[in-house]
Amino acid sequence: MERPGLKRLMLFSGTANRELAEEVGKLLDVELGGVEISQFANTETYVRFTESVRGSDCFVIQSHSDPVNEHIMEQLIMIDALKRASAKRITAVMPFYGYARQDKKGRPREPITARMIGDLFMVAGADRIAAVDLHTGQVQGFIDKPFDSLTALPIFEEYLSHKIAGPITFVSPDSGGVKRATRFATHLNGEVAFVYKRRRTDVRNVVEASEVVGDVEGRHCVIVDDIVDTAGTAVASADLIMDRGALSVSLVATHGVLSGPAVERLRSSPFDEIVITNTLPIRPDAQALQNLTVLSVAPLVAGTIEAIFNDQSVSEIFKGENT
Repeated sequence: MERPGLKRLMLFSGTANRELAEEVGKLLDVELGGVEISQFANTETYVRFTESVRGSDCFVIQSHSDPVNEHIMEQLIMIDALKRASAKRITAVMPFYGYARQDKKGRPREPITARMIGDLFMVAGADRIAAVDLHTGQVQGFIDKPFDSLTALPIFEEYLSHKIAGPITFVSPDSGGVKRATRFATHLNGEVAFVYKRRRTDVRNVVEASEVVGDVEGRHCVIVDDIVDTAGTAVASADLIMDRGALSVSLVATHGVLSGPAVERLRSSPFDEIVITNTLPIRPDAQALQNLTVLSVAPLVAGTIEAIFNDQSVSEIFKGENT
């Protein structure tokens, strides 16, 4: 895509989720830019762009997937290289923003790593950040430059509108996600509930779900979340919801991290369907799940990139739901 005499859009991909970047490029009718990415013998990352980027509006797509630190560093180095090669504007596109869950101090002497990640990208040379479904909106306030918070809600809304039949309740797996569940309920004419849970502080990724607040008995329930990591929260919530008399339970989550025991937990869970997006590459064993549906966020990412490039409103794409 090019506006003669004004500016040129260039799209680049890291190694984390090239399939998504290629899909975005096809929608924009832009080929991915040439970049050489390799590692030295001591595992340091090497990056070199194989074509001129001088004066260009550059977008670097990279999901912060496993290995998270390696992929973050790779994107930072790409941005630094673009800055030193005289790119006019650089946008870091993060379908999944790494460390977003470390957005506040829960106990003494803990870091706020989500803030640090934002600082790193600003120092590297990013002029703008775009990310899909941040864990909390406050991450946007951690940096002083434009930060576009995208949401997969339109994709889920379109998909679920053809699947829903009968009374439905959208369930947040914790009290902090009630706003997200409420958005789903508003768009799809459902009720809202949430699960009260306690997360152990002495062991990572261990959750105890104790009660459901809201009407789930005799209703089809959809648990909505931003991230499914080890799936402990989702499965514990699903078991509790079924115990409380729900007709069925499904799971909708933007980011399928699916770490460690997640796949086995989901395989033995009561979920009728598990719906995630391709913000992260899907593990091969997860792809074998019979009830897994993967939706593409490429149209949302492509639309956002086009809006940024043309200096148009991003929020219009999401009807104001991207705040």
